[in-house]
Amino acid sequence: MARGCAHPDGCHSGTVPTLASATVGARLWLLIEHTGPWPSHLEHLTLPEEISELVRRALDRGIRPQLIRRPGRRTRSRDQGIRVLVAYGCGPEPWLAGGVIAGPDDLDLDALVAGVVPESCILDDEPVFLVCTHAKRNACCARIGLPLARELAEILPDRVWETSHVGGDRYAANLVCLPHGIFYGSMSQAAAIAAVNAYRSGEVTLDRFRGRAGIPEPLQAVEHFARTHTGECSLGAVAVESSRSDGDVTEAIVRVGDVRFQVVVEPSAFQAPCGTACAETITTYRLVSLDRLTPVRYATPALT
Repeated sequence: MARGCAHPDGCHSGTVPTLASATVGARLWLLIEHTGPWPSHLEHLTLPEEISELVRRALDRGIRPQLIRRPGRRTRSRDQGIRVLVAYGCGPEPWLAGGVIAGPDDLDLDALVAGVVPESCILDDEPVFLVCTHAKRNACCARIGLPLARELAEILPDRVWETSHVGGDRYAANLVCLPHGIFYGSMSQAAAIAAVNAYRSGEVTLDRFRGRAGIPEPLQAVEHFARTHTGECSLGAVAVESSRSDGDVTEAIVRVGDVRFQVVVEPSAFQAPCGTACAETITTYRLVSLDRLTPVRYATPALT
């Protein structure tokens, strides 16, 4: 049974802080088109056998499986076989590829783990956008996500998909931008359009930005505060070069363009505006300090 939300608006209006909440365990993705019913948990393997086998193989390799379908469409695709997309979200040059396979044996997931495009897939130079609409996980994801997915699909009909649970029901509607794995939450139509347009231009927007998947939450927070301080929006311009933790406090050296900052963050409790299954007391992060590092200058030896 789907979990509901007794509060119609407050939990999902953008008042709940979204920073540093992207799914940590997702740098490799397998998207499987399935227009039939979605179970509440994919690992329960109550799907058709060929879909269940793909999900199982993905989970065994640390790949994040997602079911997808076109917004508003519930009929099976005309394609013979199973439409799949794979995304490699590691490093500075993530990639996305897709294809139609006859069955699980036709998709080499070990190649994806190795960072190689599977032979059954073709590289795609355009991003895709996932909107969580998984009603059996949380009713809010469908109530808020379905209209948003349909609105975005009118703008980018071939690049938007409804998807199963991505993590963070309290942040519905959730938007994921692949291949980088950029997460946004509590999305309005205007905020989603801005985020989609920014990503297609190689940038992020900080409004309702949850972070990048596959990165520990404290380091997502570090990146967020570095971007907020500098106003840097380019995807590749911000990188955590080193970090260390002392209890709950995380200290990191962050490169923003050609400048480095020392950023210190720690967890902080936020009392959500509605005490429901979607949002209660939320652990977020606060900025302790942010200091620009002075480059080391070496004295020029005197001429003799």
